[in-house]
Amino acid sequence: MAESWSFLDTLELDFRPLVVIELAKGTKGETIEWFTKRIVDKKANGGAQLLVKPLATENGDENIYLVGASPLRLLLGAETVGLVKECSDNSMRTFTYNSRKTFKDFADDNHNFLTMAECQYIIKHELENLRAKDERMIPGYPQAKLYPGKSIVRRLLTSGILVQIFPLHDREELKKLRHSWYGRVKVGYQPLDEIRCYFGETIALYFGFLEYFTFALIPMAVIGIPYYVFAWEDYDKYVMFATFNLLWSTVILEVWKRICAIMTYRWGTLLMKRQFEEPRPGFHGVLGINPVTGREEPVYSSIKRQIRIYLVSLPFVCLCLYFSLYVMMIYFDLEQWALDYHEENESNFSSMMLFVPSIVYAVVIEIMNRIYRYAAEFLTSWENHRLESSYQNHLVLKVLVFNFLNCFASLFYIAFVLFDMKLLRQSLATLLITSQILNQFAESLLPYWLQKRHKKRMKKRMCSLKTDTDLSLVEQVNLEREMGTYFGTFDDYLELFLQFGYVSLFSCVYPLAAVFAVLNNITEIYSDALKMCRVYKRPFAEPTANIGVWQLAFETMSVISVVTNCILIGMSPQVNALFPDSKMDLILTVALVE
Repeated sequence: MAESWSFLDTLELDFRPLVVIELAKGTKGETIEWFTKRIVDKKANGGAQLLVKPLATENGDENIYLVGASPLRLLLGAETVGLVKECSDNSMRTFTYNSRKTFKDFADDNHNFLTMAECQYIIKHELENLRAKDERMIPGYPQAKLYPGKSIVRRLLTSGILVQIFPLHDREELKKLRHSWYGRVKVGYQPLDEIRCYFGETIALYFGFLEYFTFALIPMAVIGIPYYVFAWEDYDKYVMFATFNLLWSTVILEVWKRICAIMTYRWGTLLMKRQFEEPRPGFHGVLGINPVTGREEPVYSSIKRQIRIYLVSLPFVCLCLYFSLYVMMIYFDLEQWALDYHEENESNFSSMMLFVPSIVYAVVIEIMNRIYRYAAEFLTSWENHRLESSYQNHLVLKVLVFNFLNCFASLFYIAFVLFDMKLLRQSLATLLITSQILNQFAESLLPYWLQKRHKKRMKKRMCSLKTDTDLSLVEQVNLEREMGTYFGTFDDYLELFLQFGYVSLFSCVYPLAAVFAVLNNITEIYSDALKMCRVYKRPFAEPTANIGVWQLAFETMSVISVVTNCILIGMSPQVNALFPDSKMDLILTVALVE
């Protein structure tokens, strides 16, 4: 492989642009020259050995650069990142350049052996692994300190010199994907393999899970409709539905593990070796020696981090949980006021007023969730976690704990303190439907409308330019650089997590919950697809073997669901009639079933 690097040509200017680098306006010339030289420099000299050229614009600003790579460079990069590909004998193996001819569909003249998403992932990996050698600062910016082994791209980002790096869309491939994905209304599976080839495994797994979860909800919805119709006013006839509910919530997650493994094995990420994790861009500290790698890098005392977590973050989270419970008690006061008003007036208006407290509370819950999310991100960043995985785990824990209590505390209070099944049904229906409407508007409709307006303005501006350059490429880059950034699947999984909670915890008293969840998820598939293809920049592909920490989150919710449904079954008059003399026997039986 070492011999192969020496044959690479880094002076080729006619190449296919894959990634866009945008530098801050007014970036010093010596900085640009140094950075671009490091990108094209040979690997032996500490460079990335990629291809780069400025985007020619009318005003001559050279702050946007296009990055690509030769086919040979991409193949060598595929070996470096450890991509797993299918061999001619249908087995899955880690790709190596020397054994390239043993892999399925490989040919020297076949430049589609690697998907565009894989090519962009390789380029991102190589850029992020550009490291300082003897430099102690970014040329032209003495305040932007460097040390041997520090990622140059991460320092440029934290210093504000580098604005953004993003992969370009492939217009033709995107057009085909849009047509097969959401271009026509159809009943069928999503083109997950095509989504994976274009957006990568992380995005494809999310849509695979969304599709699977929607299909898994159909049995609940089919059973729920007749159950709702024929037992509408009899709130105590929920034992059989609760029994099915607790079995369903456990089985579907176990089946998903197998489906997920089948998909990721076919995509080659199930066998991919996990790469050594570098410090996250926001991590800071005093320079020291990493005891594992022996490299000089920032170090931060774990004791200081623990003090920040337990003496600041934890009390803040507890304070937010208390505030959430306080808002919940205000909601119950409003419910009591609406009930008293209805008993006094007995009119159509008073009947409508019964739903107002639940609707207002559902809106307040969504607002509180979003405000808390920003606070949780700030606190988790302030805790100064060294690794991105550690940062994500602490953020997910903070957000899930608050969202769970904020969304479900009122339902638990109604079910197990007030024992009011009629109010539980009304509250569950209102919270579920209102949250779905708000999420669809905030996450899909509003961003799409804003992006469409921006695109019209950009097209008018680009048409007024008189330039001899490739207008289509200039237009594409300028349109995409102004598009919103997709920050990952966190919010999408969180929405599904809360929906799973609404359905699995208390849908036995409101069997139509699964029906509304199915309808929401069908629209969610189309709106999220539209969002990925039309609203946001193309995200970099991220190889993954599963849905990560969200699998544990869903399994935890499943355990809580089993406990909740068993208690609801134990509270039902039918089961109580089986234990007329000893409540202890009833409690022990319920515990045994759990």
